[in-house]
Amino acid sequence: MVKHKKKRNKIYTGVDAAITKPIITRISAVNRNKIAQWWFDNKKIAKPILITSGVVIFVILMIFQIVRIATGG
Repeated sequence: MVKHKKKRNKIYTGVDAAITKPIITRISAVNRNKIAQWWFDNKKIAKPILITSGVVIFVILMIFQIVRIATGG
């Protein structure tokens, strides 16, 4: 049986170790009005709801027009 060498899981910090670059977080401030800030915060939720309601309203209007044409009114 051959004895397998254990893998090293410790970070090497010697003289010739790779230099890790610092993580830079860039932040920019934006001055928004109340509606724009609400839209920015709730865009992921509001967009699909608005699209779905628009499609539903369009389908209801088309059905209403087809019924109106079919009844002759």
